[in-house]
Amino acid sequence: MSLKSIQKKLEYTKYVVGEQLCYYEPSRNKSQNTLVQELSSSLNKKQKSINPKFFYDKKGSQLFEQICKLPEYYLTRTEISILTQLYEKLPPHLNGDFRLVELGSGSSKKTRTLISILERLQKHVEYFPIDISKILRDSSKKLRDDYENLHITGIIDSYESGLEFIKNYDNKKNLIVFLGSSFGNFDYENGLEFLQKINSSMKKDDLFLIGLDLVKDKRVLERAYNDSQGVTAKFNLNVLSRINSELGSNFNINKFVHHAIYNESQNRVEIYLRSLENQIVNIPKARMILQIKQDELIHTENSYKYTIPEINKMLSMTGFRIKDIWYDEKQYFCLVLLSKND
Repeated sequence: MSLKSIQKKLEYTKYVVGEQLCYYEPSRNKSQNTLVQELSSSLNKKQKSINPKFFYDKKGSQLFEQICKLPEYYLTRTEISILTQLYEKLPPHLNGDFRLVELGSGSSKKTRTLISILERLQKHVEYFPIDISKILRDSSKKLRDDYENLHITGIIDSYESGLEFIKNYDNKKNLIVFLGSSFGNFDYENGLEFLQKINSSMKKDDLFLIGLDLVKDKRVLERAYNDSQGVTAKFNLNVLSRINSELGSNFNINKFVHHAIYNESQNRVEIYLRSLENQIVNIPKARMILQIKQDELIHTENSYKYTIPEINKMLSMTGFRIKDIWYDEKQYFCLVLLSKND
């Protein structure tokens, strides 16, 4: 299938911002329809839920950047400490030129380490960020201004659609990266399905670098998702503001509070919005009227934590071979480099 055919199938419009930067974006109707369709299902179930991918409108993305700087939120600084090791440890695994493809690029701050590594090894660096948030446009412009030999093709869409686009793009080798702990948002079955999707989108010589948060002390985890400044609470509540803005709903943000606990039996942090009273919410564009009881929980996110045996099993089942694995000094987090197990 040609690139133009894929672009048409995915309902993308291409925007060109100079010689070094372009990006693809689905039509607004497609984006809004996705939100309506998913909420129509997830909010009508006995356990109401909202997919965490909808956290990341412009304000949500900005709040998440604030979370990454919080003293309780160990994940970002821990992962950065591992990434700095890769200046020496990654190049031996890179045979020839690679394009950098990032799932969930956000502000692309951590990506700079990987771009710098590739810049040392090859004359030109191609970077394909894939992110559902439009923050991608601003972060890509900053990267373009800072790297003379960097060429960026952004995709503002879901990971799955972005991967389908990449799969059919050309024959150049890709280094696909999925940093942070976003993989932990998937439950076990959906996580396996997603890993298989990535594997099937890879060519024989492609590589995949994934960040995975490891099981650790409950107190460390609960502090990370219940910060003292209340930024995580604002981030969680903002998803209701987004639904109000885009779908004309009347969620009263003051009638909900952030609620996060660590479920030790499932090795996951569970995040909810708890209703402070009985209330009725109207979502006109989704043709929904919700009755929400006092203390009822709307589930917004799971963040699974993993053991090394679980990681080995999960990756083996989805067709990957571990080429290397790197940890921080406390072994709170790991980065795993993978190839297809063909």
